[in-house]
Amino acid sequence: MSERNLKDRGLDFLMGLLTSMLSIRFVEEKAAQMYGLRKIGGFCHLYIGQEAVGVGAIAALDLTKDYVLTAYRDHGHAMACGMEPGVMMAELFGKETGCSKGKGGSMHMFDADRHMLGGNGIVGGHIPVATGVAFKIKYNAEDGVVLCFFGDGAIHQGAFHESLNLAKIWNLPVIYICENNQYGMGTDFRRVSSVHDLSSMGAAYGIDGRQVDGMDVLAVFDAVKAAAEKARVSGEPALLEIQTYRYKGHSMSDPGKYRTREELDAYRQQDPILLLKNRMMAEGLLTESEYEALQAAQRKVAEDAVAFAEASPEPALETLYEDIFA
Repeated sequence: MSERNLKDRGLDFLMGLLTSMLSIRFVEEKAAQMYGLRKIGGFCHLYIGQEAVGVGAIAALDLTKDYVLTAYRDHGHAMACGMEPGVMMAELFGKETGCSKGKGGSMHMFDADRHMLGGNGIVGGHIPVATGVAFKIKYNAEDGVVLCFFGDGAIHQGAFHESLNLAKIWNLPVIYICENNQYGMGTDFRRVSSVHDLSSMGAAYGIDGRQVDGMDVLAVFDAVKAAAEKARVSGEPALLEIQTYRYKGHSMSDPGKYRTREELDAYRQQDPILLLKNRMMAEGLLTESEYEALQAAQRKVAEDAVAFAEASPEPALETLYEDIFA
């Protein structure tokens, strides 16, 4: 865990992180259940196990001026940006009350008002877009930064390397966050990467890179906050390889047979929610009964999200051709 004194961070801040991670966990578990009941169709990539990355990183932002772009495992990022769980669930259900009016589904969470500029179903396809948003910030002399989340499978895309090169040439305020959950679909990243320290790839472009413990929400927060402060002052981009783990398959159709039960159990001992909970309890900032009450409240949030989605109307047929630009 991050070594800074826990009490110095403030109880409200810590409870906010814990609540957000629990909310994402329970909503994602409900999404898995609804997918099994065939109330959600298409692709569905869950964020279970990686909550500390999105929550810790986005907590370091000011979303009145900063921006978030991510890939297809985007439910957690959307909720960390403040998207209502019911609105997110309605999008998964394909309902008109969803954030993309039910037309985007799991991979296209989007909330322009909260500066959450989308998930993206194309591997690495959003990395140049995030770089362009950072260019907009610099061009307009704004005081913002961009967080660009992507998986370890996207780091070998040409778009990643082209974007880092331009970001350094133009000194753009963008933080590239590789969420290394150890597997690109079903392949261990070490089998397809000649470099196992993915953060070192920034060196080719003169960009600072570092590895971060993605199971520790406070370590993530500290790393992103430091990178964001540097980017605001000097416009310097950064590359963070945040090492994490997904407890579910790559998508709902993935049984995950390429990893052992022992490996999964070992990572469950590092559950980011339990790590923060146990540390708070050890320092007298949380009791077991308070934690149980928090769990119960967030389970109800997840249940209410499903109820909202189920009660929401289907998109009207005539909306089929709305929001189409060509």
